[in-house]
Amino acid sequence: MAMHLLSDPFVLAMAVVAVIILGLAKGGFSGLGALATPLLALAMPPTRAAALLLPVLLVQDVVSVWSFRKTWDRTIVAWMLPGAALGVALAAWFAASVDEGRVMLALGAITLGFGLYRLWIERGGRIAAASNAPGWTGTLFGVATGFTSQIAHAGGPPFQMWVTPRRLPHQVFVGTSSIIFAATNWMKVPSFILLGTFDHAVLAASALLVPLAIISTLASVWIIRRLDPARFYAVIYWLMVLLGGKLVWSGLAL
Repeated sequence: MAMHLLSDPFVLAMAVVAVIILGLAKGGFSGLGALATPLLALAMPPTRAAALLLPVLLVQDVVSVWSFRKTWDRTIVAWMLPGAALGVALAAWFAASVDEGRVMLALGAITLGFGLYRLWIERGGRIAAASNAPGWTGTLFGVATGFTSQIAHAGGPPFQMWVTPRRLPHQVFVGTSSIIFAATNWMKVPSFILLGTFDHAVLAASALLVPLAIISTLASVWIIRRLDPARFYAVIYWLMVLLGGKLVWSGLAL
């Protein structure tokens, strides 16, 4: 069954690229993972694509959390996780009525605008003052993170919008992201089981992709730890611009 699911060269190619993208995201290039589901959805139904990638994400979470277990911000996690839980529940509840295209279009437009805004205010090497937004706003962004993560594994942009302006040390940023998304992904498991999307073929195909998932995540961790901290946020903002454009395109196409 697994080989049947991955026997189509196009499906296999999209699955491999999607897993590598998720590995880069889990290893530190936060938000990039939102490209994975739309990419795999080019080769199979979006709900099936999301189901195939969730077990891969859970394995990658173990690698990223272990790699950055000593560098994460407890305050941010405490504010965002309750909101993420609510967002996952809302998305699961409204799964039948939510227009995925509109969600992706809105998320893409906001992500694109935010990335361009941050690049503008930090142009020429300027460093904007760290944000001191109240903690409760983090809970609201947590709701958005959980909601978009449940819909299409696209929780990275809302997380970035609240956390990047706080100017955390880059490894703390990555560690915090790892903890939040590891917890959020486990919150999503019950709804995927109830929806019946974890069939044998999907789970077997996911298992075949696990070695690549681990390798790609470890490779990204290696890159992040050697990346110049001053350039880290510039890379993240450019990824947000590219990602935002892709999500807008995907949203219009759905």
